Amino acid sequence: MKKAGIICIVLLSIYSSAEAQSYTAGVGIRFSSKAALINNSISLKYFFNEKTAAEGLISFGDDFALGLLIEEHKPLLNNRFNYFYGGGFYGAFSGTRRAGLQGVIGLDYKIPMIPLNFSIDWKPELTFANEFSFEPQALGLSARFTFK
Repeated sequence: MKKAGIICIVLLSIYSSAEAQSYTAGVGIRFSSKAALINNSISLKYFFNEKTAAEGLISFGDDFALGLLIEEHKPLLNNRFNYFYGGGFYGAFSGTRRAGLQGVIGLDYKIPMIPLNFSIDWKPELTFANEFSFEPQALGLSARFTFK
Protein backbone atom coordinates (compact mmCIF):
# COMPACT_ATOMS: atom_id res chain seq x y z
CA MET A 1 0.00 0.00 0.00
CA LYS A 2 2.85 2.39 0.81
CA LYS A 3 4.52 1.62 -2.50
CA ALA A 4 1.32 2.49 -4.39
CA GLY A 5 1.13 5.84 -2.59
CA ILE A 6 4.76 6.64 -3.36
CA ILE A 7 4.28 5.70 -7.03
CA CYS A 8 1.21 7.97 -7.24
CA ILE A 9 3.13 10.91 -5.76
CA VAL A 10 6.05 10.38 -8.16
CA LEU A 11 3.73 10.16 -11.19
CA LEU A 12 1.82 13.26 -10.08
CA SER A 13 5.13 15.10 -9.67
CA ILE A 14 6.33 14.11 -13.14
CA TYR A 15 2.99 15.00 -14.75
CA SER A 16 2.69 18.33 -12.95
CA SER A 17 6.27 19.42 -13.55
CA ALA A 18 5.85 18.93 -17.30
CA GLU A 19 3.42 21.85 -17.38
CA ALA A 20 4.32 25.54 -17.37
CA GLN A 21 4.28 27.93 -14.40
CA SER A 22 1.25 27.05 -12.29
CA TYR A 23 -0.46 30.47 -11.95
CA THR A 24 0.17 34.22 -12.01
CA ALA A 25 -2.73 35.53 -9.91
CA GLY A 26 -5.51 34.23 -7.72
CA VAL A 27 -8.59 35.51 -5.92
CA GLY A 28 -10.51 33.64 -3.26
CA ILE A 29 -11.25 33.26 0.42
CA ARG A 30 -9.14 32.55 3.49
CA PHE A 31 -10.62 30.94 6.58
CA SER A 32 -8.64 31.55 9.74
CA SER A 33 -8.76 31.21 13.50
CA LYS A 34 -10.98 33.79 15.17
CA ALA A 35 -8.15 35.00 17.42
CA ALA A 36 -6.26 36.72 14.58
CA LEU A 37 -7.18 40.30 13.67
CA ILE A 38 -6.96 39.40 9.96
CA ASN A 39 -9.02 36.23 10.17
CA ASN A 40 -11.69 35.21 7.63
CA SER A 41 -10.89 37.32 4.60
CA ILE A 42 -10.79 37.80 0.87
CA SER A 43 -7.38 36.81 -0.52
CA LEU A 44 -5.83 38.42 -3.60
CA LYS A 45 -2.48 36.97 -4.68
CA TYR A 46 -0.21 38.15 -7.50
CA PHE A 47 3.17 36.75 -8.57
CA PHE A 48 5.75 39.34 -9.69
CA ASN A 49 7.98 36.50 -10.90
CA GLU A 50 8.22 32.71 -10.43
CA LYS A 51 9.13 33.00 -6.75
CA THR A 52 7.89 36.32 -5.32
CA ALA A 53 4.22 37.08 -4.67
CA ALA A 54 2.18 39.76 -2.94
CA GLU A 55 -0.96 38.71 -1.08
CA GLY A 56 -3.57 41.23 -0.05
CA LEU A 57 -6.08 40.30 2.65
CA ILE A 58 -9.38 42.09 3.27
CA SER A 59 -11.07 41.01 6.50
CA PHE A 60 -14.70 41.84 7.28
CA GLY A 61 -14.81 40.17 10.71
CA ASP A 62 -15.42 42.01 13.98
CA ASP A 63 -12.98 44.63 12.68
CA PHE A 64 -12.56 45.76 9.08
CA ALA A 65 -8.87 45.14 8.43
CA LEU A 66 -6.42 45.15 5.52
CA GLY A 67 -3.16 43.22 5.27
CA LEU A 68 -0.34 42.93 2.77
CA LEU A 69 2.18 40.09 2.67
CA ILE A 70 5.24 39.66 0.46
CA GLU A 71 5.91 35.94 0.03
CA GLU A 72 8.83 33.92 -1.29
CA HIS A 73 7.74 30.60 -2.88
CA LYS A 74 10.02 27.56 -3.19
CA PRO A 75 9.08 24.28 -4.94
CA LEU A 76 8.72 21.11 -2.87
CA LEU A 77 7.86 18.38 -5.36
CA ASN A 78 7.21 20.43 -8.51
CA ASN A 79 6.09 23.88 -9.65
CA ARG A 80 2.52 23.21 -8.40
CA PHE A 81 3.40 22.28 -4.80
CA ASN A 82 5.39 24.94 -2.95
CA TYR A 83 6.23 26.08 0.52
CA PHE A 84 6.32 29.80 1.15
CA TYR A 85 7.35 32.31 3.79
CA GLY A 86 7.29 36.06 4.14
CA GLY A 87 5.94 39.00 6.06
CA GLY A 88 4.13 42.27 5.88
CA PHE A 89 1.86 44.61 7.77
CA TYR A 90 -1.82 45.10 8.58
CA GLY A 91 -4.21 47.68 9.91
CA ALA A 92 -7.68 47.57 11.44
CA PHE A 93 -9.94 50.54 10.75
CA SER A 94 -13.18 49.99 12.67
CA GLY A 95 -13.65 50.03 16.40
CA THR A 96 -10.26 50.35 18.06
CA ARG A 97 -7.76 51.20 15.34
CA ARG A 98 -4.75 48.91 15.42
CA ALA A 99 -1.74 48.18 13.22
CA GLY A 100 1.12 45.75 13.25
CA LEU A 101 3.36 43.29 11.55
CA GLN A 102 2.55 39.79 10.37
CA GLY A 103 4.68 36.87 9.25
CA VAL A 104 3.61 33.86 7.22
CA ILE A 105 4.80 30.34 6.48
CA GLY A 106 2.79 27.73 4.62
CA LEU A 107 2.14 25.25 1.83
CA ASP A 108 0.60 26.12 -1.55
CA TYR A 109 -0.87 23.68 -4.11
CA LYS A 110 -2.27 24.40 -7.59
CA ILE A 111 -4.54 21.64 -8.93
CA PRO A 112 -3.43 20.55 -12.44
CA MET A 113 -5.76 21.43 -15.34
CA ILE A 114 -8.30 23.14 -13.02
CA PRO A 115 -8.00 26.84 -12.09
CA LEU A 116 -8.00 26.17 -8.33
CA ASN A 117 -5.32 26.71 -5.70
CA PHE A 118 -5.32 25.72 -2.03
CA SER A 119 -2.95 26.81 0.70
CA ILE A 120 -2.58 26.29 4.41
CA ASP A 121 -0.52 28.69 6.48
CA TRP A 122 0.47 30.00 9.88
CA LYS A 123 0.32 33.82 10.08
CA PRO A 124 1.25 35.21 13.52
CA GLU A 125 0.48 38.87 14.19
CA LEU A 126 2.34 41.43 16.31
CA THR A 127 0.18 44.46 17.09
CA PHE A 128 2.08 47.58 18.14
CA ALA A 129 -0.21 50.55 17.38
CA ASN A 130 -2.80 51.40 20.05
CA GLU A 131 -1.88 48.26 22.02
CA PHE A 132 0.97 45.77 22.17
CA SER A 133 0.05 42.13 21.70
CA PHE A 134 1.16 38.97 19.94
CA GLU A 135 -1.27 36.51 18.35
CA PRO A 136 0.38 33.15 17.55
CA GLN A 137 -2.84 31.19 16.86
CA ALA A 138 -3.40 32.45 13.32
CA LEU A 139 -3.81 29.28 11.25
CA GLY A 140 -5.52 29.64 7.88
CA LEU A 141 -6.82 27.72 4.88
CA SER A 142 -7.23 29.49 1.52
CA ALA A 143 -9.02 28.51 -1.70
CA ARG A 144 -8.46 30.66 -4.78
CA PHE A 145 -9.62 30.79 -8.38
CA THR A 146 -6.42 31.18 -10.40
CA PHE A 147 -5.45 33.03 -13.57
CA LYS A 148 -2.54 32.17 -15.84
